[in-house]
Formats: sequence, structure tokens, C-alpha cells
Amino acid sequence: MTDPRGATLAVDAGTSLIKAVVFDERGREQVVVRRSTVIDSPHPGWAEQDMTEVLDVVRSCIADAARQYARPIARLAITGQGDGAWMVGHDGKPVRPAVLWNDARAVGVVDEWTRDGTLDEAFRLNGSLGNLGLPNAILAWFLAEDPDAIGDVRDVVTCGSWLFESLTGARGLHPSDASAPWLDAMTGQYSDDLFELFGLCSVRGLIPPVLTADELTQPLRASVAESVGLEAGIPVTLAPYDVVTTATGGGSIATGSAFCILGTTLCTGAVVETISTEGAPTGLTLHGGEGQAVTRAFPTLAGTGVVEWVREMLGVEDAAALTELARGSEPGARGVRMWPYLSPAGERMPFLDADARGVIGGITFSTARADIARATLEGLAHVIRDCLNASGAQITELVVSGGGSASDLWCQVIADITGVETVRVAGTQVGAKGAMLYAVVAAGDYENLQAAARALVDRADKFTPDRSARALFDERHEDFLQTRDALSGRWRGWHRGLAQSSS
Repeated sequence: MTDPRGATLAVDAGTSLIKAVVFDERGREQVVVRRSTVIDSPHPGWAEQDMTEVLDVVRSCIADAARQYARPIARLAITGQGDGAWMVGHDGKPVRPAVLWNDARAVGVVDEWTRDGTLDEAFRLNGSLGNLGLPNAILAWFLAEDPDAIGDVRDVVTCGSWLFESLTGARGLHPSDASAPWLDAMTGQYSDDLFELFGLCSVRGLIPPVLTADELTQPLRASVAESVGLEAGIPVTLAPYDVVTTATGGGSIATGSAFCILGTTLCTGAVVETISTEGAPTGLTLHGGEGQAVTRAFPTLAGTGVVEWVREMLGVEDAAALTELARGSEPGARGVRMWPYLSPAGERMPFLDADARGVIGGITFSTARADIARATLEGLAHVIRDCLNASGAQITELVVSGGGSASDLWCQVIADITGVETVRVAGTQVGAKGAMLYAVVAAGDYENLQAAARALVDRADKFTPDRSARALFDERHEDFLQTRDALSGRWRGWHRGLAQSSS
């Protein structure tokens, strides 16, 4: 008989979708509740969310999931979207809408930091390549363009930390959220040199302390418990932000294990044993906390949104229909190739260029819709390979998750192009499962994450690279990189032309 005392309710607060998932003590999904949230764009390129609305949706999801499970919930776990700037006032309430990770208002700040060498110098200290969605760039923009908007701010946090404080009253950042851009890569502590380098010493006090391992689990507030139908005082664990937590939920914990989240942001990464700040600046170095591994992550700006755009352009019903259409082509897409840099904010990983733009090439009168569909999947797989190579890790396997991983064809294309055995995990809520793993370890149910993952994470399918296609995709990948480098000199002109034609 299932022990109801072991149930964990995990919240995964994504950018456009919030999920509350109840797992039993064997890690099996029992209840899944989903709610959409609104992303506002008050100006072109801006991306914001109402923080109060996000909290209300989270509480609604928790209450609904707890009601559906109809048994005691032993603990809560929280993970959320990372980066951005979620600004909290001295009264503990939002000062303004959250500025999200995919907001592009700070493009001028990042351009200047790129030209004057600030980002390169910061990488030597921080181990992360700065980008316009990180809080340092956003704060620099506010200081220059709208300083009054942050005059009443007490803390600049992230989605997960905002939710954690709202549920428990505990202030602070998870180490993964603080990693980029604030922490010294080697010590895992705040670096005053970084604040000085970014010209942000005047707002140093707005960045709250990093929570210790003991502080990452706190009792649920009585007022919140009453409103969501849970027992007051049950433990609430703040897990790393969604990139790291989703990797954990897929079992990517040991050194050499790589992951790719096929979601809104196509995020590829690897668990590493040592940190290097040498070489060309790229990627994010994310600390998991005391006793936890370090993750090198490469969250791009264009993921399944590219699939959605092509789906709409080709007039097919949904993403599943697009990948099924792609089966009508062949490896190499009959010469059609895609560079899938479709985000209006350009690209940030594994290179940084706010002017990056997408290209589809190799089209003739004989090109079929299936070829374009196949080229889309292959183009995104080349991005994954690019990120894996940039990680510098010796990869033993690639674990895929996210909505895109439901496609057998896309998983096989990724295996073929990367040359790495690709694994799909069982279950649909990998980010929430990762949060659950952190919570059960914090509760003492398992000695560490490795033991929890061995017991609770199941692998569903493996996709072995087709060795007969190795030469083709090696050649294609080299061309993918060379062509991108050649295009980079033209992107800014395209961007300016678009701006002029729309003005």
C-alpha cells in the first residue's frame, strides 16, 4: 500500500506554463495541473510578467493538485524560470512587472560591454558569458534609462526565489540563480569585483544573500497553507532554477552526463568536474549548492518556437504533424539547411550576437515541405552539437526532455548529428521531478541526489547514432559553423533594414 506521507507536490513555474505535480513516494506522477500565464510586451522586444499573477496561478495550481490527490502532502518543492529581474519592495510585494530572461531592452548595454571587453573580463571571474536577459544587464539598463522605477526595490531576485519567499517568508537566492552573473566561479561566493566591473556598485545591496543548504528548506506559511488546503509548516524546498532541476530530473547528475531540454529555450548542458574560465567566453557556469555538482549550461533563445514558426508557415496542424511530415524527407533534407536563429533578441549561446537572424538555404523548385520540416529538426540538432562541443566535457550520454522529446524522429536526428547516444526519460514532468528529488533528499529520505535518481528516475528509450550518416553530418556541421561565421558580418545590416522598413 502506498504511504501517503511520502507524497511530494512539485511546482515547475515556466515562462508561459506553470505546472503542479504530485509524486508518490516511488516517484510516480499521480496528479498534473497546468495553468498558462501571460507574457506582456509593452514595447517591441520587451518581455514582462505580472508577478502577482504568477504567484496567484502557482497557488491555484497547488490547491487544485492537492485537492485532486485527496491524500496528505508531505512536502512542497519549487523550481522556476531563471535569469531576468523580479523586483521586490520593502513590503515584500512586487515593485513592477518582472523583466524576463528573453527580454531584449538591454541590447545596447550588452553591445557596449562586448565592445569594451567587460563581458570577456567578467567571464574570467564568473565563468559565464553575459547576455541581455541576465539581471546585471537589466539593472544597468534601468540605471541609465529609468532609475526611478527601481527606487523602491529591496531585492532583485528570480522567479523561484520570489515564489519561495511568498510561500515561506525566506529571502535569498538559490546558488544556481546567483551564479550568473554575480558569483566568483571558483569560490561560489559573491564577487565585489564583478559589481564594480559592471558599474553596479550602487545597487549591490539589492542582491540578497545566497541561501545555504539548510536555508533552502523552510516551513510553509500558515496563511498560505490555509488558502491552498495544505498543512501549515510542511517543508518547502527551493530547488535550482529550471535548467539545472530539469537536468537532475532526467538523471543527469554524474560527471559526463549531458542534457538537452527541447522546450521554449533549447537548453543544452553538461555536468562537469572542474571549472575553466580559459578560452573563448561561452555558456553559463551554474553552482548547484553545497556538495552539489557544477553545471555548464547553454540556454539558447530559440527552441521549440522555431518548430512552431515553421509549422505555421507550412500550414500543418501541430508539432507532431510537423515531425511526421519530416519523415517524408531523408537525412540531409535533400540539401535544404536551416540556421534557426529566429529570436528577435538574436542569440546568446554558445555565441552572443543580438543581431543573429535565421536563414533557410539550399532551396530549389524541387524542394518539398517535408525537406523544410526535416531541415528544421536538423538545424536545431546542429545547435545542440555546437553547445555540447562548447561545454568542453567528455560526453557519455545525452538525456533529452521537454515537449520536443516526444518526437522519436527528432530524438534520432539529435543522436545522428551529435554522434552521442540519446536517452529519453520516462514521465512527462521532468522539471517537476527534479524539484521532487531535491525535496526528498532535503527530507532525509535519500542520502544524496545520486541515490534518489537511481531509485526514482526511469529511462524510457535510447536512440543510437546511425554510423552510416556520420560523414554526412560531420561535413554538414562544419558547413553549419562556417556559414554562420560568414553570415555574422551581414546580420546587423539585415536587422537595420528591417527596423527602417517597419518605421
